[in-house]
Amino acid sequence: MPKIDNILAILWMLSSGEKITAKQISEKLEMSIRTVYRYIDTLSTSGVPIISETGHNGGYTLLNNFIEAPLFFDFEEQTSLLHAAIFAEEAGYYGGEALNRAISKLGKHSNQEQETKINQHLTNLEVISRLSSHFIEPLLKELEQAVADRYSVKILYYKSGEEQSKYRLVDPYRIIYWNNKWYVIGFCHLRNDIRNFRVDRIESLMITENKFNQLENFSAREFFMKNLLPTMEDKEGIISLVINGNTTTLDDICQHWFLGHYLQKRTSNQAWFLLEQDIIHTHVPYLLLPYGKSIQVIEPISLKKRLIEVLSELIKFHQVK
Repeated sequence: MPKIDNILAILWMLSSGEKITAKQISEKLEMSIRTVYRYIDTLSTSGVPIISETGHNGGYTLLNNFIEAPLFFDFEEQTSLLHAAIFAEEAGYYGGEALNRAISKLGKHSNQEQETKINQHLTNLEVISRLSSHFIEPLLKELEQAVADRYSVKILYYKSGEEQSKYRLVDPYRIIYWNNKWYVIGFCHLRNDIRNFRVDRIESLMITENKFNQLENFSAREFFMKNLLPTMEDKEGIISLVINGNTTTLDDICQHWFLGHYLQKRTSNQAWFLLEQDIIHTHVPYLLLPYGKSIQVIEPISLKKRLIEVLSELIKFHQVK
């Protein structure tokens, strides 16, 4: 009997739910006990949850829920896994080789008709990443290991606006993927506070031997979004931004990752936002200029003046050049 058949036969015997000894398996399948041990090790290494009990009443059993676990993926499950692999690869996920091995296994255990159908769906979907992030895969792998094992990391980090990169000791809590970039959220010993770091700005990384305790009930998502898009509660200098425009253009503006967060009211041709005055005069002009004449700023009047200033500066700059 071929090796794979013997392994499946042992798995079938274990799935009965009753305890079985190596001797019983060897007698049933006409093989040596040593060979039984080797096949049991192969099954365990493959992820089969075999419980081994030694002693007079010892033997092998399977974890209860494994007996009810599906051993095969249906067509929709296979297609979903392949699509997820495409997204992960374009995001720069470090486990590309493992994903390729898993996909290869799916292909090997599919018949010709199944493989053809899967390939039809697979070639219909493409994910185009704006920036290549494959160079950060080794960093992501090390960070994920550090997060899982609760080890601090020493990173050489470049922060925008600073002349030189600095070494930082960080307790990595979570890894986040947002807006085509990877971030690690953790406690920064240099700043003595929880911070987020862009992985593509990490120039070097070393896992230390320092263990840290994970914060209870810590939500990396809430922390990240609160820092990225702070609420307007208890803020001073809050003013309204009112924009007129056609439905399609306003849909696009209201779905913008930044402006959409501060949307207060919307009609078919008008949108109201509440923002800090400084933000309206510094960031918003550059967000609205690409929409050209398809929108009209109703208020504040000061934003209209600021738009004129920005355009005048651009015109002057290009005339000089």
